[in-house]
Amino acid sequence: MFIINCKNYDEIAGDKIIKIAKISEKISKKYKVPIAIAPPHHLIPLITKFKITVLAQHVDDKKVGSTTGFMVPEIVKKSKINGSIINHSEHRISEKEIISLVKRLKKLKLKTVLCVKNVNEAKKYAKLNPTFIAIEPPELIGTGRAISTEKPALITNAVKAVSSAKNSTKLLCGAGIVSGQDVSKAKELGSRGILVASGIVKAKNWEKIISEFCKGLKSQ
Repeated sequence: MFIINCKNYDEIAGDKIIKIAKISEKISKKYKVPIAIAPPHHLIPLITKFKITVLAQHVDDKKVGSTTGFMVPEIVKKSKINGSIINHSEHRISEKEIISLVKRLKKLKLKTVLCVKNVNEAKKYAKLNPTFIAIEPPELIGTGRAISTEKPALITNAVKAVSSAKNSTKLLCGAGIVSGQDVSKAKELGSRGILVASGIVKAKNWEKIISEFCKGLKSQ
């Protein structure tokens, strides 16, 4: 899985989100690599027509009904969204909320991309059997210094931690990934995919960089 977290970058504001979704659909089909996009919430309706996975950047552990301003899983499900990122380093939530949200999303058959900052968190939360555990050391996010080269042992140890849960959860890695070589190295270390943001969104040529990352995932 190749997940593009668009955050709130100006590069994808307005109709520009349609362009990156269209390119992602084309390249996903060409390389047979599943690509997911997590746009700002208000832009989600603009890309649900494309044959890509659409993720919410965050959901809230709130009830259906009188919960103004919150992203509620059951309502998200009815908006052609395929799942959500949970506990991103820029939007950390409590352990209680994590446990509840993973359960709710799984019940709704939505994908769960649970972000963790270290191996201990990976081991603890893998027991919940989310779709993916994404390990992203906060100090590398947005730096251009890739986890796969700066902290390769973190990936291999996280792979072991997730595997110890003996369920279907797969490990993704992120933080600082800016090249196909970074992606290829992450795969070599045992990652089953990537979660990337600025390395794609802020690139000058989306088609070129998304293709390069897909080639990295198809290598070996």
